[in-house]
Amino acid sequence: MADVLSRPAPARPADAPASGPLPTVAARRRYTVVVVVLAAMALGFGFGLLAWANPMPVGSLGFWRIAELRATNLVTMGVVALCQAVATVSFQTVTTNRILTPSIMGFEALYAAIQTTAVYVLGVTGIIALQGLPQFVLQVVVMVAFSALLYGWLLTGRFGNLQIMLLIGIILGGGLRSVSSFMQRLLTPSEFDVLTARLFGNVSNADPQYLLVGVPVALVVSGVLYLRSHRLNVLALGRETSLNLGVNHRRELITVLVLVSILMAISTALVGPLTFLGFLVATLSYQLADTYDHRLIFPVAVLTGFVVLSGAYFVMNHVFRAEGVVSVIIELVGGTVFLFVIVRKGRL
Repeated sequence: MADVLSRPAPARPADAPASGPLPTVAARRRYTVVVVVLAAMALGFGFGLLAWANPMPVGSLGFWRIAELRATNLVTMGVVALCQAVATVSFQTVTTNRILTPSIMGFEALYAAIQTTAVYVLGVTGIIALQGLPQFVLQVVVMVAFSALLYGWLLTGRFGNLQIMLLIGIILGGGLRSVSSFMQRLLTPSEFDVLTARLFGNVSNADPQYLLVGVPVALVVSGVLYLRSHRLNVLALGRETSLNLGVNHRRELITVLVLVSILMAISTALVGPLTFLGFLVATLSYQLADTYDHRLIFPVAVLTGFVVLSGAYFVMNHVFRAEGVVSVIIELVGGTVFLFVIVRKGRL
């Protein structure tokens, strides 16, 4: 008996499954490779945007002065990637549906309505009136207040229902788009041309002073959602399971939705509508991370978002010389992926 007790336990094979979000050595190795590759691509595209077609020698004072002018767009891409990735993954988790995006709540429609109303009332000068740090903060506050009122009205009542909230969000978004379209038809051709440029998502729409507010708020809100990853893991199991595990599902749902609305408001007010970017990034991230744990999904999603944005801008700007169509290409690819996922929905 003593010999049996003193005998060491048999070694477990290196590839034997274990508990946790990455249960096998192969899964952990795969995740590490994915993160390293995405990080390398992000650094490559980022440096390419700073250095490509820079007439000054690399490392010289003139090189860094030119790179500094381009760095604003690079930081803007990082903020947009962070907001869109974290917001979309969190939104799909609490709605337990991977074909929905926060855009369904009407953020882009409200942004378009604000821009169109300004041009309709003030003319071309309306676009100028909406530029500036106070105006940027005001647009963010209006969009967050819009979503918070919607959540408070539809989720805190006795018959609070997430599906009803989503449907009403779609209806309100459609109504705002109709109002915007009506006002756009009454604009002069010159006013319509100026407005159209603002209604397409474009990194050049962002003013450097917007980042003074956008960067810290995006980092704080994203950090809060990352720290709540364990709660998101539980919410992903559904309402009934969450309640059985002792989670106040309604309170957690409203908290996450408000945080998501802040991120989406910052992204939309910063660069304009990018309807399918978040969906594209989230879909790719689920496939690349291949885990349920949001602590592991979030980093992959943010890196994927930055690679998609910076890669698209690098290729379109420096290869095809077509800067203005970057957002159109992203939306086209994202919309195609959306349709593909819809077709395969029965297997998700």
